Amino acid sequence: MSEQQDYDLIIIGAGSGGVRLARMSAAKGARVAVVESRYLGGTCVNVGCVPKKLFVYGSHAGEDIEDAAGYGWSVPGDQVSFDWTRLVANKNAEIERLNGIYGRMLENAGVTVIEGTASLADAHTVVVGDRTFTSKHITVATGSWPVVPDVPGKECVLTSNEMFYLPQLPRQAVVWGGGYIAVEFAGILAGLGVETTLLYRGELFLRGFDDDIREFTAAEMRKKGVDLRFGVNIESIESDNAHYVVNLTDGSHLNTGLVMAATGRRALVDGLGLEELGVQLSASGHVVVDEYFQTAVPSITALGDVIGTPQLTPVALAQGMVLSRRLFGDGGGEMDYSSIPTAVFCQPNIGTVGLTEAEAREAGHKLRIYRSEFKPMKHTLSGRDERALMKLVVDDESDRVLGAHMVGPDAGEITQGIAVAIKAGATKAQFDSTVGIHPTSAEEFVTMRDPVT
Repeated sequence: MSEQQDYDLIIIGAGSGGVRLARMSAAKGARVAVVESRYLGGTCVNVGCVPKKLFVYGSHAGEDIEDAAGYGWSVPGDQVSFDWTRLVANKNAEIERLNGIYGRMLENAGVTVIEGTASLADAHTVVVGDRTFTSKHITVATGSWPVVPDVPGKECVLTSNEMFYLPQLPRQAVVWGGGYIAVEFAGILAGLGVETTLLYRGELFLRGFDDDIREFTAAEMRKKGVDLRFGVNIESIESDNAHYVVNLTDGSHLNTGLVMAATGRRALVDGLGLEELGVQLSASGHVVVDEYFQTAVPSITALGDVIGTPQLTPVALAQGMVLSRRLFGDGGGEMDYSSIPTAVFCQPNIGTVGLTEAEAREAGHKLRIYRSEFKPMKHTLSGRDERALMKLVVDDESDRVLGAHMVGPDAGEITQGIAVAIKAGATKAQFDSTVGIHPTSAEEFVTMRDPVT
């Protein structure tokens, strides 16, 4: 290795994890560059959690207008209208603002931003176009990309990437998939008045979430008009001018104006040349690293979606902090993937942290299960047929709360605070001794007294 490297660290990918790693490393005195081929902020800022949450807000506004009648507000129906193009334009303006913030953060930290597509010439050399850069360390933080199953007519299918720039809303839409992206977009489309069908090949969507949460969410989504079809898959798609005929494995057909696939994501490693250098990829195509984000090549590390850990922005941010400390700090620190809270911004929202009931039983815990279902206070006057569910999974021997799960308004906001308690090892007795905030839905987590099992 040459003693005269251009940088101490080159990061390929300016997503959440890459930007955090760059800023923290530069603050420790390292010479850092980031290579980005698309947009600063990665999937989350541009075609992921940020614009998705804005769309969720927009799609829910219609219900808020309807609910206002129960509180004395009169909104004549003929005066209410929705403009999709305005929502998209306002979203675009906000994303451009965030792109600028990311750029300024990197600039103020002293990080060099290199625009272009990177590949690795050797373990210390990054090629971008006709330019070559050398570095003591190289981190791959290129994220992931949507995958569309190989069925006849797949060229007609959109992914979440394109949905954020859709020129107009269709009258009918088919969402294909059973993960959180599919569930969220089904809610967005239905909330905006689109006749929406969600298709999933399994018996019930949201695999990996608590079963009570999955079943309850399905019931609530059906109330809102989403046609949920489980145990069925797409066999082929036929184009008919601006419309499509979706042929299903059960022999039925759907006529629709849009087909969106939310059927998984793959690690984005195309063209990097990792395997040629000895970096191993898993059977699923993710970069193989150890617990310290180290690949099989000593100078190359990787983090974020590309390594197959939970595809959550805060996870990538935490990984960036740990890796920066290991490369340029005291060398300590490690990731803890236990009890990571998460939310699904379907309608109503899901918030969850810790073990599901099934996971806890599989781990050998003898359990007490606390479950409460109720109508949120807002809907006592709105008249809307929407309910909330809260659930605690408790180890009977130690009284420790192993998991907390919720479906209802602001579930993500509520779960963030509950996650601190669970991470700290709180017991059910400590939940019980905590004074609730009244009247809120959140207080139900500290007032459930009688186990259901």
